[in-house]
Amino acid sequence: MTADDVLSVLERLQQTGVAAWIGGGWGIDALIGEQTREHRDLDLMHRDDHEAGVVEVLNDAGFVETLDWRPVRFVVTALDGREIDLHPLAFAPDGSAVQASTDAEHPFIYPASCFVAGTIGGITVPCLSAEQQVYFHQGYEPTDRDRHDMARLRETFGIATHF
Repeated sequence: MTADDVLSVLERLQQTGVAAWIGGGWGIDALIGEQTREHRDLDLMHRDDHEAGVVEVLNDAGFVETLDWRPVRFVVTALDGREIDLHPLAFAPDGSAVQASTDAEHPFIYPASCFVAGTIGGITVPCLSAEQQVYFHQGYEPTDRDRHDMARLRETFGIATHF
């Protein structure tokens, strides 16, 4: 998934009024303001009430659903292998959000303050905060990519990480 791919997807979503935020590796690179590694996919958080629009826009762009773990997440893939991992969020009136998890008693919490902006290729994009990224990178054995991403957050923001 290239920077141009990410920007194209975001532009298509924004043109139809769909709200989405970048997480994962591209989200971290957006916070840093430069691409620091190659990315195999794009993680997008979206309003659960915008899901029909998300699916329609991505289908029109050549993506088809290849994994359904709703309400936690679902994945769409293009014929060339580009992949988007989608995470539906239920928003509260205060701007915070909740994402279902496989453990119903412990959903993923998104405080209103975690919805921020970063840049990809000099273009401002919606993404998740550094603190939220760290929150999601805990409780599992990290990959080399995870270690790389957390090191970039520590170097750039002086933020503490779990590994």
